[in-house]
Amino acid sequence: MFQINGEKDSKSKKKAAKSDSDDSEEETKSTKSKKKSTTGSASMFQTTGDKDKDKDKKTKKKGKAEESDDSDSEKEEKSKKKKGKGKKKKERSPSPEIEFDDLEKFVMDPAPQGMTIKCRVTRDQRGMDKSLYPLYYLHLDNEKKTFLLAGRKRKKSATSNYLISIDATDLSRGGENFVGKLRSNLMGTKFTVFDNALNPERALPDMSNARQELAGIIYETNVLGMKGPRRMMVIIPGMNKDNERVPLRPRNECDGLLIRHQNRRMENLIELHNKTPVWNEETASHVLNFNGRVTQASIKNFQIVHNKDLDYIVMQFGRIADDIFTLDFNYPLCAVQAFAIALSSFDGKIACE
Repeated sequence: MFQINGEKDSKSKKKAAKSDSDDSEEETKSTKSKKKSTTGSASMFQTTGDKDKDKDKKTKKKGKAEESDDSDSEKEEKSKKKKGKGKKKKERSPSPEIEFDDLEKFVMDPAPQGMTIKCRVTRDQRGMDKSLYPLYYLHLDNEKKTFLLAGRKRKKSATSNYLISIDATDLSRGGENFVGKLRSNLMGTKFTVFDNALNPERALPDMSNARQELAGIIYETNVLGMKGPRRMMVIIPGMNKDNERVPLRPRNECDGLLIRHQNRRMENLIELHNKTPVWNEETASHVLNFNGRVTQASIKNFQIVHNKDLDYIVMQFGRIADDIFTLDFNYPLCAVQAFAIALSSFDGKIACE
């Protein structure tokens, strides 16, 4: 369904020399756009308060420093390639070194600005019932394969309902490792992501211990039955001037994130959408450029962007093997939000395909 940009059949080998020069131009452009995106990402997602000028300056300096680090690592990779035979397939760039003491805090906090968190999602369908209720695991895509999250679909639910845990073996609703859940509507076209706090009906009157809504995902219904790439929209709480997520604790479903978006009550909300793939006449398919992070065509491949900067990839997800996918995300998403968005893409959507 989705062809990966840059991976073409033998028919396109004649254009190899031209594509090499195009790639170098694209790299130069991407470096410039990365610099612009890193420095402007904070303001793009802020919804309340005025920006602190001093913090903006620090962010710019930090962006430049991290950019130089990236260029150094690129030089190292190039030197390694020169030493080798030169015939090896380009490997996916790994996740940067990340250390954390508190896993739950790490998966709930927004990704650091200027850093792409590169992960891998694996799907386990082995066993009698796992073909219907697979297990999903999220690891950092590095040498250590650091475990982050696990998810599974609940069996006795009227709608699709996924539990998300920081323990690969404990995926119970009442367990200490439960950090969030993903719930769909009856059609499987709209999803809401919650944290692990209390239902509003059982929360305190001031709602201080009520659950937060972390994201809403909307898949456009395919009423004509025409085949093509999925269209999806992601709504997340905005960020304040300290780059912290604005808490959204609705008292009831009528005040939830999806209803607010439907009624265009967008205060403290950010609207994201999937980047529109480009039709390629030569391969007769829709293509997206994943910069080597995705290697197989799939209807599930997507990139999430903000309308203000289509070059800043908030999240990208795509297949590299039958049951293995890469998931990369940037500020302002956290690991739980990104993993839940990925889980929503696995769920069957009769009305969308």
